[in-house]
Amino acid sequence: MTQTPGTTPPEIEGKYNYLNKPEITEKLLEFNDGTIQIATLFIPNIHCSSCIWLLENLQKLNKNISSSIINFPKKTVRITYHATETSLKDIVLLLSSIGYEPYISLEDYGGNKKGINRDIIYKLGVAGFSFGNIMLLSFPEYFEVDEYWLNQYKFLFRWLMFTLSLPVVFYAANDYFKSAYKGLKSKFLNIDIPIALGILVLFIRSFFEIVTNQGQGFFDSLTGLVFFLLLGKFFQQKTYNFLSFERDYKSYFPIGITKINSDKTEETIQVYDIEKGDRILIRNQELIPVDGILINGNAQIDYSFVTGESQTVYKQSGDKLFAGGKQTSGAIEIEVLKSISQSYLTQLWSNDVFNKNKEDGFKSITDSISKYFTIAILLVAIVSGLFWYFYSPEKSWNVVTAVLIIACPCALALSAPFTMGNLLRILGKKKCYLKNADVLEKLADIDTVIFDKTGTITHSNKGELSYEGEAFTNKEEVFLKNTLRNSNHPLSRQLYKLLNANDIVAPDYFEEFTGKGMVATFNNHEIKVGSPAFVSDTVVATTTRTTVHISSDHKYKGQYLFRNHYRDGISELFEKLSENYKLIILSGDNNSEKEALTKMLPEGTELHFNQKPDSKLEFVKKLQSNGKNVLMVGDGLNDAGALKQSNVGIAIAENVNVFSPACDAILDAINVRNLSKYLHTSKTSIRIIKASFLLSFLYNIVGLSFAVSGNLSPVIAAILMPLSSISIVTFVTVLTNIIGKQLK
Repeated sequence: MTQTPGTTPPEIEGKYNYLNKPEITEKLLEFNDGTIQIATLFIPNIHCSSCIWLLENLQKLNKNISSSIINFPKKTVRITYHATETSLKDIVLLLSSIGYEPYISLEDYGGNKKGINRDIIYKLGVAGFSFGNIMLLSFPEYFEVDEYWLNQYKFLFRWLMFTLSLPVVFYAANDYFKSAYKGLKSKFLNIDIPIALGILVLFIRSFFEIVTNQGQGFFDSLTGLVFFLLLGKFFQQKTYNFLSFERDYKSYFPIGITKINSDKTEETIQVYDIEKGDRILIRNQELIPVDGILINGNAQIDYSFVTGESQTVYKQSGDKLFAGGKQTSGAIEIEVLKSISQSYLTQLWSNDVFNKNKEDGFKSITDSISKYFTIAILLVAIVSGLFWYFYSPEKSWNVVTAVLIIACPCALALSAPFTMGNLLRILGKKKCYLKNADVLEKLADIDTVIFDKTGTITHSNKGELSYEGEAFTNKEEVFLKNTLRNSNHPLSRQLYKLLNANDIVAPDYFEEFTGKGMVATFNNHEIKVGSPAFVSDTVVATTTRTTVHISSDHKYKGQYLFRNHYRDGISELFEKLSENYKLIILSGDNNSEKEALTKMLPEGTELHFNQKPDSKLEFVKKLQSNGKNVLMVGDGLNDAGALKQSNVGIAIAENVNVFSPACDAILDAINVRNLSKYLHTSKTSIRIIKASFLLSFLYNIVGLSFAVSGNLSPVIAAILMPLSSISIVTFVTVLTNIIGKQLK
C-alpha cells in the first residue's frame, strides 16, 4: 500500500471547496474541541471485507487520522482526526482518491438519507437487460436455424452479444473486480476472488471464440451469472434490513440518567426520553449522553472514550459539552441542546479504542474456515481445468467456470453474520445487549463465571439500613447528602435515596477514590465517606456487616450498616450455572455475607472478599494464565478493570448510567436470573452455524461433483449459487427465531 494519499481525481477537483467554510463543516461534525474532530461519512461503495480493512486503516494513508471505524450495514465510516494538521476536506479528497467518495447532502445530513443503495438496482437492471437480449440473439445458433440465414448474420449477432456484455462486465460486475483486487493487494483471500476469476475467464474465453470463429462464446452464461449474482446480493440486502442487522436493537438500552425537574426534584429517566431544554445531572464517572451547556459544577471531562486522547479538558459554566465525554470530578448539571441520537450511542459503544487487547488472537468461526475454503476451491478449479484440458479441451473452460461459481463461499460467509445478527436482535429484546457478534462467539467458549456482589447479585436500591454513631448537625447532613449526590457507587446511591431531602449544594472540591471512598469540601468544611481506614486513621471496623463510614472535618462521626437484599432467582441461577461452569464470587466487601452466600451457592463455589479493583483484575489474569475463559459479571464501577481484562465482561444496569468502554455487554438487572439461558443461547448459536456450514459444504460437494464431471453449465451454477445463499439465510433465521421463542 502506498504511504501517500495520491493525487486528486480530475473529476472531483474543486468539488469539495465548500468544506473550507467552517459554518458548513460544523454541520458535518459530531465532535469538535478545536484540536480533535470527528465526522461520520456515508460511503456508498462499501460492500466487502476488503473495503472494511482498507477504510479502517486510513491512518496509514494520512498519519493525522487517529482512527476510522466502519459500520458496514449502514455503509458509514466514523473518522477521528487532528484538526490542526488536516481538515475534513483533506479526508474527503483522500477517500475519493482511493475509490470511496462519500455522499454528502447538507440539506438532510444526519437524516435518513442513508436508505437503500440504488446502485445495485441499476446494475441489476443493466445485467437483466443484457442477459435477456443475449439469450434472444443466441436462439438461432441454439436451434440451428436455416444455414443461409445463420451464415449471413451470425457474426453480427455474435458481436452484438459481445457489445451487450461490455456494460455487464465493466459496470454491473465491477464491484467484484474491485473487491478481488483490494483483497489481493491487502493479501486477503476474500470471497469475491473466485467470482471475479470466473467472470473474467468466461469473458476472455467468449471473446477468443468469436474472434477466432470457433463459436458464439458464453456471453449468455456470463451475463446470466452476473444477473443472478446481483439478484442474490439484492435479496441478501433485503434480508439484512428485515433482520434489522444494523443493530437498531440498541434502542432498548436500559441506560438511565437523572433529570432535574423545575421544582428541583430529581427523577431517573431513560436516555431516549431526554429532550432539548431538559436539565440533567451527570455524576462522577458518568458518561455525558447528549450535547449540552454546562450550568453548574466543576467540569473535568475525559473525552478519551470518543477521541482516544486521555487528556482531561476543564470547562466553565456556559461552555458546550459534547456527548461521549466522561465527568471525572464530582457532579455537574447541564442543559440539553439536542435529544440523544441512537446511532451515535451505538457508535460510542462500538468504539474499540479501549478494547483492542480482547481482539488479539481472536478469530471468528468464519475467519477460521473461509480462508482455507477459498484456497481449496481455487485448487479444485485448477486441477479440474488441467484434467479436462488434456481429456476434452472443449469442456475445460466450462468446468473451471462452473467450479468457481458453484463453490462460491457466499453461503458460508453468510451463515455466521445472519445467525449472530438475528440472535443479537433477539437478545436485545430480552434486555441483554451485546456489543457485537464476536461477543456471542466468545460467550460460547466461557468455562468460568465470576460475579461481583454489591450491585450485581444484590439490589442497589433495596436493603435494610441503620446508623451507629454521633448525630449529624443540619449543616453536616446537607453536606453528606450532596457528597453522596456526586457518586455513582451502588452503596452511595442507596444511601443517597434514604437520607432526608436537603438543599442542593455543589462542593468546592470532590474526588472519588475507587474501592476506598470519596472526599468533598464545602466552604472549607470537609466530608469523607468510605471505608474506616479511608475516613480516619484511628477507626477500626467493629462489625462484619457491609458498612459506610463518615467523618466531618477530620472527626469520625459514625457508620451506616447495610443488610444486602439479593436479587430474585439468584439461587436458581447459580444452581443452573454450576452444572457447566466454575463459579466464583469476587467481592470488595468484607465477609459479613459469607454464611448467607454459602447457603445460597452450590457446593464448591469459591468466595473471595475484601478484593480491591486491582486485585480483581489480577485474579482474572491468573485464571486466564491457567487456560480459563472468564466471564466477569459486575456493576461497571469498581469492576471496570476486571470487566476489561476478562474474555467477556457484562455490566449490570439498574437505572444508572453504566455505559462503559470496559464492558462487552449490558444486562438489565431484572434479567440477571436469565443469564444461564443467554449463555446456553450462545452455545446453541455456534451449533446452528456449524449446521449451516455443513449444509453449505454438502451443497458444494454435490455441486462440485456435477461441475467437475462437466455436467453443469455456468449459467445453472449462477442460478443455484444465490439460491443456496438464500436457503442458508432462511435456515439460520428460522432456527434462531425458534430459540427466541424458547427464551420467553
